[in-house]
Amino acid sequence: MSSDVRRNAFLLAGGLVCNSGMFQLAAALSSLTLVAVTGVKGILGLGPAIFLVAGAAAVGPAGRLSDRFGRMPVIRAAFAFGAVGCGVVAGGCRASSAPLVCAGLALVGGAGAIVLLSRAAAAEMFPPERRARGMALVLFGAVSGAIWGPVVFGPLFAHREITAHGLVGPWLLGIPFMVAGLVVTSFVRPDPKTISARYPTGLDDSLPAAPLREIVRRPGVAAALVAGVASFAVMASVMNLAGYVAVGRGHHEGDVFTMISIHIVGMFGLVLVVGDLIDRFGRRQALVGGLALMAASNAALAWFGGVGGMSLALLGLGLGWNLSYVAATTQLVALTAASERGRLVGFSDLLASLVAAALALLGGLVYSGGGAAALALAAAALAFLPAVWLTVRPGPVALPAES
Repeated sequence: MSSDVRRNAFLLAGGLVCNSGMFQLAAALSSLTLVAVTGVKGILGLGPAIFLVAGAAAVGPAGRLSDRFGRMPVIRAAFAFGAVGCGVVAGGCRASSAPLVCAGLALVGGAGAIVLLSRAAAAEMFPPERRARGMALVLFGAVSGAIWGPVVFGPLFAHREITAHGLVGPWLLGIPFMVAGLVVTSFVRPDPKTISARYPTGLDDSLPAAPLREIVRRPGVAAALVAGVASFAVMASVMNLAGYVAVGRGHHEGDVFTMISIHIVGMFGLVLVVGDLIDRFGRRQALVGGLALMAASNAALAWFGGVGGMSLALLGLGLGWNLSYVAATTQLVALTAASERGRLVGFSDLLASLVAAALALLGGLVYSGGGAAALALAAAALAFLPAVWLTVRPGPVALPAES
């Protein structure tokens, strides 16, 4: 690994360390904030849906801009918008203004989705046979979210009732995290897109980028898109509703941060091992195995109602997402030229965020009508079905060398 790649990987990981603070806030509070401001419990899925739809709307154009201007200007701008968004949500809580909260959640959601493009930027800095490992090195920075929750945010809710005004402080704490991310990523150079030119792709990088409709028809792309969209959408919708479900089961709000922290450990804590496993055993096994693990973990939430049981199930959910999502993103990077990656990864994230938003809204309705067990079993089915499809479908799921 060259010195510039090593330095950039370290800095991109640092950016995700900062982003993980905002990630913890959104995961734990997005379903609670609008309910606290409006007093309407039936809209518990609306906060996560706004967060995810905004991410979907932002990430597609951001991917195309990164193909044109480079990865880092876009990622740095996202950190700036994220800081503004946290401030707007806090202001909406202070003023008990649902429109302000919605606007702030949209800014934060768009920023978070764009910052996660760092994973593709990390992958393209490494040679093809080490891309899953390279992405894992950067994603490992996000495991710090497991620390921020219980150490920083959890004590804010200790023995305190959730109110709109009580949420002002936690949301304001998101601002320094975003500002720090902007500062750290300002030192990433040269741009990862420039570094990627060192590695041949089998595609002519001098030619204009192929149309998206042509890219998605390449062997292996459809499978990666299905796995990436399914894994993110199911994971994000369940994670964003978990806080409300936990409170509904009688747990204290401070316990939510413990559960989400353990979930984040599952998502990122073993990512270095996962990256090596994907590079060694192939992406097909990771795509299917990750979705199957997510299905089992979601089903477990129907029966595990205590803090320990829910935490264990959320740990498995995060680990399953880790396997399938890293493999899917690595596949998308491998099948595109440098001028095409941003748009394809952005398209994948667009679909994933839209589906996640729809599932968050539907999940809120399912929970309101059928309870936690109905929500958990529905989520399990949504992860299991694409795993079955990827197993039985004809044609290659991975690159020829991995099939």
